[in-house]
Amino acid sequence: MLPRLSPLLRPLHPPLLPSATPMARVIPRASLAHFSPSPNAVASICLSPRLGFDTNTNRFGVSPSLKSSLSARGFHALCRDDGRGLTPLGRVWASQQREYRKVRRRAVKSKEKELELNVSICIEEDLPDDPEVLSISEMLRLNVPMAMKVAFDGLKDSFYKTRDTAISDVGGFESVELSLLLCNDEFIRKLNKEWRDEDHATDVLSMSQHAPELKLPILMLGDIVISVETAARQAEERGHALLDEIRILMVHGLLHLLGFDHEISEEAEAEMEKEEELLLKSLGWKGKGLIQSAYDAETNANFPEEKADDRKKEGRLRFYKPKFNYIFCDMDGTLLNSKSQISSANARALKEAVSRGVKVVIATGKARPAVISILKMADLAGKDGVVSEFSPGVFLQGLLVYGRQGREIFRRNLDPNVCREACLYSWENKVPLIAFTKDRCLTLFDDPLVDSLHTVYREPKAEIMPSVDHLLAAVDIQKVIFLDTSAGVTTTLRPYWSEATRDRATVVQAVPDMLEIVPLGTSKGIGVKMLLDHLGSTAKEIMAIGDGENDVEMLELASLGIALSNGSEKTKTVANVIGASNDEDGVADAIYRYAF
Repeated sequence: MLPRLSPLLRPLHPPLLPSATPMARVIPRASLAHFSPSPNAVASICLSPRLGFDTNTNRFGVSPSLKSSLSARGFHALCRDDGRGLTPLGRVWASQQREYRKVRRRAVKSKEKELELNVSICIEEDLPDDPEVLSISEMLRLNVPMAMKVAFDGLKDSFYKTRDTAISDVGGFESVELSLLLCNDEFIRKLNKEWRDEDHATDVLSMSQHAPELKLPILMLGDIVISVETAARQAEERGHALLDEIRILMVHGLLHLLGFDHEISEEAEAEMEKEEELLLKSLGWKGKGLIQSAYDAETNANFPEEKADDRKKEGRLRFYKPKFNYIFCDMDGTLLNSKSQISSANARALKEAVSRGVKVVIATGKARPAVISILKMADLAGKDGVVSEFSPGVFLQGLLVYGRQGREIFRRNLDPNVCREACLYSWENKVPLIAFTKDRCLTLFDDPLVDSLHTVYREPKAEIMPSVDHLLAAVDIQKVIFLDTSAGVTTTLRPYWSEATRDRATVVQAVPDMLEIVPLGTSKGIGVKMLLDHLGSTAKEIMAIGDGENDVEMLELASLGIALSNGSEKTKTVANVIGASNDEDGVADAIYRYAF
């Protein structure tokens, strides 16, 4: 596991981030490097002196005597000492005080002076351990010092009309310190909102820490913050790899720290653009500079500005850690659209959530074979999918619960007297009825509505029993469903059976044209709670999504209960959030918006 940094220390005036400031991780296995003006010099990295190891917590942390700094003007800011500590000059994006340590002068081993480069590559804590991002972080351990060396060489004999010359000769310092932080859109958005009053993510921010008045032997170059989420999106749009885009952003941020600022004038923009291209070409890296790339994007397409919201983009969940360990999801009216199908968007969202370590558990009124059949068509069933015969799940409205390895941990049967009355009513009034018994469905006569339960809802094909007595004697029944029109259920079946089953069973509805009778004192929510206890988890770890009144207890139990907009009024009343409808990919929207 990567060592973790303690939270950023808060400045006196003003605070850098909200109270729940995330922590960062530092890429380990760093080595010392020196920069020499000679062409043969090779640069690598050492851990920044700002990082200390706490033997009490076994974690890397910020040295108590130091305060980290994030400040910016445009993409960066110069600072001055006004007696109250370092304060930013010009337009500020972020600012924080820093105290400085004394550095012992190194003995010079040769006549040629060496410049030590101290570079920290950090990953913000809420950015998961994505293999590609970790690989890029390791590559940056080499790339950042290389870019610094080339950029420093370019400053020596060049003349710039617009560059701030506060940093004129890096050869006058003993060492240079720079940190680069990789984060997601949410983190960099908070920086933008706090310091630029703009509530949206940007690709890169540069925070200068250089204070020329202090005459320090260390060049505190500053910090570069890059959103890998935005970088990934731009890499796709520009047709190159994520590493290429991050290199481009790093070069852009580095040039800002060295005094270039494209925002002050057209001449400054042209000068910085030329320097970006020269630096990338010298390093042999792919892609155009950020200024040219942004200009190309504006001329080639007129993209509307995206409004800030909390919905993560498809394919971007790898940049966020899950907020919940489990997502409990209903089927009919929730995961399934009005055609009883899983949309491709919902399927992709579930796959992405599972790939990021979230356990998706189905909680439904359906039998397990029906769920496996439906999810198999969306490539969501099987060993590495959402459901299988060896995975946990809550079925038949919580009357049948499977735990680890798909083993049955709970089953509740309907009162036999209620079963008999329901079957007799079905036979006498010719109202189709289905009796559910674990993985089988039984009925008393053939009917198109009975067939639709199998052809449309994918329930096991109903077996026609010769009589009521035969049906009741065959197996234990967990629940029964009456099938009728929505009007028939509302005006006739529900009033009758609500009264007839009083104190003996419960009447619930998952869809308008079906009325379910289940054992008294049971619910999908109780089944979910029983499964959580079995798994050693709590309701705080789950997000639940549903639509029907049979989902009420489950949504009330969950840490975050989401009712889709097509759901019943009772369900929407108890939910924490009302999401998009099942025909608008409501499950996918809920996952991208709330699960990460």
